[in-house]
Amino acid sequence: MNEIDLVEILFTLFWIFFGILVLYLHRESKREGYPLDSDRTDRSGGRVLVHGFPRTPPPKTFTLENGDTITVPRAVNERKLALKPAGRYPGAPGEPTGNPMLDGVGPASWSDRDDVPDHTIHGEDRIVPMRVATDFKVNPGIDLIGTGQRSGTDPMGFPVYGADDELAGKVVDIWVDRCEPMVVFFEVAVEGTENHTVLLPFTFSRIKSDRINVASINADQFAQVPALGNPDRVTRLEEDKIMGYFGGGTLYANETRQEPLL
Repeated sequence: MNEIDLVEILFTLFWIFFGILVLYLHRESKREGYPLDSDRTDRSGGRVLVHGFPRTPPPKTFTLENGDTITVPRAVNERKLALKPAGRYPGAPGEPTGNPMLDGVGPASWSDRDDVPDHTIHGEDRIVPMRVATDFKVNPGIDLIGTGQRSGTDPMGFPVYGADDELAGKVVDIWVDRCEPMVVFFEVAVEGTENHTVLLPFTFSRIKSDRINVASINADQFAQVPALGNPDRVTRLEEDKIMGYFGGGTLYANETRQEPLL
């Protein structure tokens, strides 16, 4: 006599549910970055797009915390990259056609984030210079067991040197994250200019006892660091462009860096 196996039924239902869930989540993950451009997208006038399986979901509008709305997925990639194929075959790598550090290609890539600053839960700008966040200060450290030396260093006023060991400028302010007690940028007055300052990411800085070294870009390339629209705030888009500029310099700052090591 056949009997109904409840465990087997539940197990089967679980795997059906789990399979549907995986497909749904994979489909929803395609709201960013899809549909993909293929090598034939431009030649076909935008008709050849790569969706994969499952296909890209239909546009959906989300309401953000500040009341704004965003609809994803967007149409096709609106930003044309300054690249050309390195070879005449599908999937060939791209070669920069302009200044890759500013064009946002390769390691200098940046995302089209909103051109607005991040905010704290109190509505204040999150990343600001210490001339704005006056309640922040640099802790010079503690006395090292009676030696009279300090364990920390205040980099304000330090000279900044590029990868070519040439003077790029000096630190005139420090940008901090109001949500987390950490340094995000150094504001650098560019050498040889009048009142031209740029932001140097803290993560690309090597602080010494009397100077700051930067290995990613040369001194003369500081003048082209993406500028801010407001001297006292940095937007999400500006932050991404600045990070991309210094990140791209690790490959593009010098021609010798683009050659194979072996």
